[in-house]
Amino acid sequence: MKQNIIILGTQWGDEGKGKIVDYLTDRVRAVVRFQGGHNAGHTLVIGGEKTVLHLVPSGVLHDGVSCYIGNGVVLSLDALRTEVDQLEEAGVPALDRLFISESCPLILPTHIALDQARERDKGGEAIGTTGRGIGPAYEDKVARRAVHFGDLNDREYAEARLRSLIEWHNFLLVERHGQDAVDADEIVEGQFALFERFAAQCTDVARELNALRLAGERVLFEGAQGTLLDVDHGTYPFVTSSNTTAGGVGSGCGVGPRHIDYVLGIVKAYTTRVGAGPFPTELFDNVGVRLAERGHEFGATTGRARRCGWFDVVFMRQVIALNSIDGLVMTKLDVLDGLDELKVCVAYEDSNGKEVDWPPGTQQAFQACKPIYETLPGWDADTVGVTNWDDLPDNARAYVERLRELLGVSIDIVSTGPERTANIILNDPLG
Repeated sequence: MKQNIIILGTQWGDEGKGKIVDYLTDRVRAVVRFQGGHNAGHTLVIGGEKTVLHLVPSGVLHDGVSCYIGNGVVLSLDALRTEVDQLEEAGVPALDRLFISESCPLILPTHIALDQARERDKGGEAIGTTGRGIGPAYEDKVARRAVHFGDLNDREYAEARLRSLIEWHNFLLVERHGQDAVDADEIVEGQFALFERFAAQCTDVARELNALRLAGERVLFEGAQGTLLDVDHGTYPFVTSSNTTAGGVGSGCGVGPRHIDYVLGIVKAYTTRVGAGPFPTELFDNVGVRLAERGHEFGATTGRARRCGWFDVVFMRQVIALNSIDGLVMTKLDVLDGLDELKVCVAYEDSNGKEVDWPPGTQQAFQACKPIYETLPGWDADTVGVTNWDDLPDNARAYVERLRELLGVSIDIVSTGPERTANIILNDPLG
């Protein structure tokens, strides 16, 4: 049995991971978030009802499933309160299903103020962050200044660390960015008040996951963002501040690498990106507009419009290798309905006119790459909601098969719409 399964994005995020985690969750005991923060946005659609999650793992809508937030997640207690309140108002007993690592670094209001001040100061050179304090919180984690969720159990210890950190943030806000200082007393009291709401959820996630493994229980590890936003392997500096790749699971929640049984990558049938940074196959014509409109390409967290382009095999080869991907889920195939032809980027032409089949190592070189396309015929039929492979148009099947051939990895599931049940199962990733 495949017991521990990683589900992660293989592009620049927004691939539809939440839907697939939710779809597979009825056969697992737990779902774990291992990196990122409330800059993530996972949209679930069940029976026409939409649920948008940011911090809470996508398994929360299922009875009998434990949802863990691992130590690799930077935690805004205020954002978590808002999300949990919304879930419970909708009748989902979120607190009963949620467990939070005592080692999660906290995101404070001063982290958010710093994040937004930096983006303003950069002007036209801004990276395009969500402005939610994610980067500054990870900086403090690495600099050993962070206050952990579990620290709040000790009022004296945590308050001293909170005040020291806020003092440092206020120095930066005032002296570096010309902003007003933030009230330390208000932040300190606010964090302790929020902790009272979630104190019962504080736990040692690594220990609990090890116990589940020894008991033979099946667990899904849910990635946020996408591989090309990984702080080490993405299109730096236009990346997030965490490790979004499969390697982030071990450090982000305490599961050893030999205990991972399957890595399932989620990939769109085309490519999108939010924010700045290189994007070789980006479209600036009516086809790009059509993809954005049909695919509802707006961020679940920020509402920002996503840049759209053709499928890129070149960086996908790298992504598959980086993550040891065993199989893929191709989402949003239905968005391509009605196009006369489709293009697939099979190689790049670099700044020297040389053809390359692997992304260059720097964002400057990546930015200079031009796509080399293979053209495939499109289809007129409506594929929304199709659940049988043989019911797809011939050209739609040919498109999926060609991508499988170019990528050299199994395509396990083809998603044909946002609904939980709108899937064609070609190979069961859970075995």
